[in-house]
Amino acid sequence: MPLSEQEQRLLDEMERHLLHNDADVVTAPTGDRALSYRNLIYGAVLLLAGIGGLIAGVAVGDVPGIIIGVLGFAAMVAGVIFAATPVRRTGERPSSRSPRGPRAAAPSESFMDRMNDRWDRRHEGH
Repeated sequence: MPLSEQEQRLLDEMERHLLHNDADVVTAPTGDRALSYRNLIYGAVLLLAGIGGLIAGVAVGDVPGIIIGVLGFAAMVAGVIFAATPVRRTGERPSSRSPRGPRAAAPSESFMDRMNDRWDRRHEGH
């Protein structure tokens, strides 16, 4: 069932208001720091090694076991900190993919910016 003209105008107004107010929150700049997938992987490996050390420390027992367990726990904490610490971005990464055409998004645009552009292009044709 198609919308009436008044309902369509109201929907368009609500959409503009939503994009104007909420898009600012969603596309807020994140600064020059971001999480690194490499650091996430290394941190996860360190966390798993720490869990292994903690289990080995419990299995060994006595004083050497306590030392191994404490080192395992320290490795776990270090892994989480390493994985969660953002790294500074160092400019543009060279892209191995070729652009898909003249309307390909710039690498500096966020996901929400690209989605907003697609939405605008879709509704400009109607």
